Amino acid sequence: MTPESLEWIGRFAVHLRSERRLSPHTYLSYLRELTALRNWCEAQKILDWPSLDSQHLRIFAARSYAGGLAPRSVQRRLSAIRSFLCYLQREQVLTHNSGVEVRAPKVKRRLPHTIDVDQMSRLLEIPGKDPLALRDRAIMELFYSSGLRLAELIALNLSDIDLPDRTVRVTGKGNKTRILPIGRKSHEALLAWLNARTEWVDVKESALFVCRAGTRVGPRAIQARVARWARIQGLPMHVHPHLFRHSFASHLLESSQDLRGVQELLGHADISTTQIYTHLDFQHLAHVYDQSHPRARKKRSSKNLA
Repeated sequence: MTPESLEWIGRFAVHLRSERRLSPHTYLSYLRELTALRNWCEAQKILDWPSLDSQHLRIFAARSYAGGLAPRSVQRRLSAIRSFLCYLQREQVLTHNSGVEVRAPKVKRRLPHTIDVDQMSRLLEIPGKDPLALRDRAIMELFYSSGLRLAELIALNLSDIDLPDRTVRVTGKGNKTRILPIGRKSHEALLAWLNARTEWVDVKESALFVCRAGTRVGPRAIQARVARWARIQGLPMHVHPHLFRHSFASHLLESSQDLRGVQELLGHADISTTQIYTHLDFQHLAHVYDQSHPRARKKRSSKNLA
């Protein structure tokens, strides 16, 4: 491709960081997908972006899939490309976004894993009064109380927590802010952690959750601590931070049946994303029906009747 065409990827990268303020993980994912597209274009002798049409993109997507990329990954790749072409359209490099005409392979929709209320209660019964235990309890209680994403929780500062009002201000995807309630147990855990936090950090540090070194805690550390507490508490499955968010949504929807309310609490832009939890709720109800209804229960064998 021409040097001028390649420069647009760099400009788009600046746009992603300065205007859209994507997370580092998403930012790098976008650049990785565009690098793959650029390499393919160069191999196909496509010299500039206006020369890239929908048929080219269909071939590129098909080759990606045939090369072993999963349907969900092909979807992500095409989504990144559409965003890039939309940016070029905004900058008047293109008159048309050819990416909108290309469909990715269908993805079988997987229901999110959750843990039930009793298992969650057992997981959150973290013993100990040392700063590490108090911090971990506050982290996990806040995950479950407010349905936060891992990146959202890590980014929290002291100023984002309003303990008297029992709310937390969260900056989510697309730099959108939402105010979420903090439950009673989470409120108690946060108070205990803030009293212990001073043992690790000086007054200049703004991060709500810090490590022993006094700096903002990282995602790997939280993932490891959550998995460790799940093992200690004897839970029979792998527990990760996003499992709290899934369980928060599922348990709330079971109780309230308020899909729009759950959508707002989760910060989903599209309600179809939230609707997956209604499928999960129906799956739970169907299981209860199969186990309980006289016309659904399996008949006992003749051996059991003897």
